[in-house]
This record gives sequence, structure tokens and C-alpha cells, in this order.
Amino acid sequence: MVKSGFSLNYAEILLLVIPSFMILILVEILYGHFTKKQTHTFMDTLSSLSSGMTNILKDSLGLVLIIFSYPYILKSIALINLESSLTLYLVAFVCIDFASYWNHRLNHKVNIFWNRHVIHHSSEEFNLACALRQSISSWIGFGALFLIPAALLGVPANIIALLAPLHLFAQFWYHTQHIGKLGFLEYIIVTPSQHRVHHAINSIYIDKNLSAIFCVWDRIFGTFQEELDEEPPVYGVLKPVQTWNPFLINFQHAWNVIQDAYYTNSLKDKLRVWFMPTGWRPADVIDKFPRPITENPNERAKYSPNYSIFIKSIALFHFISINLLLTFFLYNFSDLSIEFKLMYGFIIAISIFGFTSLMDFQSWALNFEILRSFSAIFLISSLTMSKFLLTDFFYSYVLMLLYFFLTIVITIFYKNEFKLNKYVSSTLIEKHV
Repeated sequence: MVKSGFSLNYAEILLLVIPSFMILILVEILYGHFTKKQTHTFMDTLSSLSSGMTNILKDSLGLVLIIFSYPYILKSIALINLESSLTLYLVAFVCIDFASYWNHRLNHKVNIFWNRHVIHHSSEEFNLACALRQSISSWIGFGALFLIPAALLGVPANIIALLAPLHLFAQFWYHTQHIGKLGFLEYIIVTPSQHRVHHAINSIYIDKNLSAIFCVWDRIFGTFQEELDEEPPVYGVLKPVQTWNPFLINFQHAWNVIQDAYYTNSLKDKLRVWFMPTGWRPADVIDKFPRPITENPNERAKYSPNYSIFIKSIALFHFISINLLLTFFLYNFSDLSIEFKLMYGFIIAISIFGFTSLMDFQSWALNFEILRSFSAIFLISSLTMSKFLLTDFFYSYVLMLLYFFLTIVITIFYKNEFKLNKYVSSTLIEKHV
């Protein structure tokens, strides 16, 4: 019951926060255009925003298995109980930030935990949109362990629940290249300059600046690195993801670790590969199954398929339509049954998977688009969903069906256009190589 209430509150908060983020992203795009310092590319930005949508779905539906809950730890180890005051909120916020640092550091340092975080670093650009690349692969909830200091001080669970989303949203603003160093603030809070370092794959910048709000943790625990004028950051991950599909990005690293554990002949390596430092591989699989790693970031070619204006228009059509589906989901969250939420969430998820795969020019994407559209039409027309939609949201019902019918039409009648773009893109890549 508590989880359901939190999901409801979170859905309502997102209805306010998402439009604000979208406006700021649009402002950044326009600023980049007019100053000729554009930091956005079309599909990278759509991929980042689509990743944000998948994270919203996961969090709203509460798709996580809590191993250690904060209320349980609080009840077990609280030494004192702070009185409700401004001091309590400040202490709670600092404790959340401290926990965030160590959780973040764990994600960067341990092989399997990197899979929970790789999506956030996967963009080869650095802008406000990439801040929304948040994970859906963190299904096991153990973050409360890092909140032991808060529990010892008796910080109430409802205060943590209130401040945690605010702490996350406060990390949005510094994902930009348009703000330089901020003087004395560089010694107090995390700034855009510091976070550019964190997202860079230059050897001097790897695994640095792990703090979320207060940069003091990096300075205390030895992970601070200043942005250097002579070393411009190059963004992304050392093993480029080469896809716009947020679902593939979320589980790509885990799949690589699973393969290494399966193919290695060493029983010891089968077990320890999961918990070794990020990127570690058993010696006997490195040569048999090589994976390209960026050696010189400044010579790396970005993942950038060629798109005609028509294909970009199709991508934008899907993105806007899926956003409207998500808005309907969040706006009516409290009125939806659990069964409806799961079915509707599935429709949004396969829609994101489908259109991003199409933009990757996957050979199976055209057939998948038709399959996912027919599946969506079937689910929307089922008794469980149509009874609710037809009764209270007739126009929404019609528009949903129209979107999926149009998707089928576009896929069938313009499949040659997609194939031509795929051929042109492949040819350009071959010439570049």
C-alpha cells in the first residue's frame, strides 16, 4: 500500500517536472543553434528522451524488488530521533547525497553493477537530454544500505521519500556544455564543468567526480578531477553501445558479462567475473570473443546513421505520439487498475523499443513495427482496456487506435524508404572506415 501511494505521488510530480525539463532542453537546443555551438543531434536526443520514458514507466509501476528497505533499517538501528525542523531536512538531504555518492561509486567500480548505470553514460553527446538517460535495469533495491547514517540519526522514512526525488531532479541542470566554471561554487556543489569530467572517457577523467550535489565527497574520498583546458572531454563509454534503443543499452553490458561467464573455462572466473572491476574479462575469452574498446577517444567515430528528412519526420511522429500515450498514463494514473497499468505500460514499452529499433535500421524492425501495432490494437480493443477508455476517454481511445493504424500504414507503404536510408547509411559508414 505504501508503494502504491508513493507511485501515485511520483506520477503527479512527473506531470509537473517533465514539461519543465522539456522546455529547458528546447531552450538549450535553440541556444546552441543561434550561437552555432549545438550540443544536440537529432536521434541522440530522441534516444535520451525515450530512455527517460522507460525509466518513468519502471518507477511509476514500482518494478523493483526491495531487498533492504529504509523503514526496516530505521526501525532496527535508530539511535536518536531528530525533531522535525529545517535541520532535520538538511541532515536528511546530506545523508541522501552521501548515499548517492557511494551507490554511484559502486556502479562505476563493480562489473555487474555497471549495467545499472551504463545507460546514463551511453550518449556520445553531453546535454540536458542525456540527463534523462536513467536506468531500468536496477531491479534489485538495496540502496537503503547506504542510508545507514540517516537511519542512525532517526531520519523518518517519509522525509527520505520526499527528498529523494528532489535530490534526483536537482542533478538535471548541470548536464550542459554551455556553462563554464563557476568560481567558488566549484568547491561546494557539483557544477557542469565537474560533471563534464564525469561523463568523459579520456583516461584522466575515467571514474572521477562521482558526487551528485555536494562535491565535497569527491574531494574527501579522492575521486575529484578538475576539467582541464588542454584535455577537452570526449563523451560516451569505452565500449560504444552503437544503438538508439534504450532497452538494448540497458542490458547490453549484462549480456556481455553473461557470455563471458558462460564461455570461460575457469570455474573461478565464472563466479568472480560478476564482481571484478568494471570491464574485467577472463583471460581465455578476450582473444576468442574480442570486443572493441576505444583506445584513443579523440579518434573515435560517433554512432551516426544517415537519415533523410522523411525518416526524421517519422521518428518525431513516433516520439510525440508515444509521449502523448505516456502523458495519458501519468495523468490518469490514480484511476487505472493494476491490470490496465501493466497492459498500457507494455504498449508504451514495445512502442519505444519498436521505433528506436527502426531508427537503428535493424533488419527485423519493419516486421516488429507491424507486430507491435497489431498487438497494441488488440490490447486497446480488449474488454479490460476498451471498457474504461470508451466510457470515459472516447477521443483518447480513437487517437490511440489511429496512431497504431498509421504506424502499420507507414511501415508497409514506406518500407522501401527505410531500406534505401539503411543502404545509404551503410555506404557512408564503409567509406568513412
